[in-house]
Amino acid sequence: MHRESSESRAGGDSRLERAIVLELLSDDEQSGRSPAELGDALGADETELDAALRALRDAGVLDVDERRASPSAATRRLDELELIGI
Repeated sequence: MHRESSESRAGGDSRLERAIVLELLSDDEQSGRSPAELGDALGADETELDAALRALRDAGVLDVDERRASPSAATRRLDELELIGI
């Protein structure tokens, strides 16, 4: 299994990615959030937020389009199995 150290990303990148995933998993409606809503909720810079969303999408963690970001089915299942924690 391939593992990537959290040290390989710039300091704030992995922290923002974790915050995005946790924010979206805490969404009771499970409909996702717009990038603007995520930026407001997390106080994130638009450029950094876009990069984090793109990285999470490319890794299969999130489903992202121009209007919404939401956890992928696999991410939701891992959360249900309580394999995602702080």
